[in-house]
Amino acid sequence: MARIAGVNVPSNKRIEISLTYIYGIGPKFAKDICKSIKIDSNKRVNDLNEDEVIKIREFIDKNFLVEGDLRREVSVRIKRLTDLGCYRGLRHRKKLPVRGQRTHTNARTRKGKAIPIAGKKKAV
Repeated sequence: MARIAGVNVPSNKRIEISLTYIYGIGPKFAKDICKSIKIDSNKRVNDLNEDEVIKIREFIDKNFLVEGDLRREVSVRIKRLTDLGCYRGLRHRKKLPVRGQRTHTNARTRKGKAIPIAGKKKAV
């Protein structure tokens, strides 16, 4: 397993796929990284030699905000919104959908497991 940006990327997968295991790098950025370093994206991670892994590591460190730094950046932005007390901040604080989705039905992922209302009976 190669260690890139503090993450053990799977060695039996293609480099393009295994780079997406790093938080902050999706399929598009993984493809761009392979193009800019001139590494074949179909090559497996265990077929890479040491200097290719170092090139990838240095390129990501120089050009991308990934893993812990990105997570910290996102949490700071959310904290700023909640401290301001703006609408989006209030939605974050109440753990409700932030981007205008309906909440009467749906929104279960954000709101959590449904809680039954006491005294309400099912229609027969």
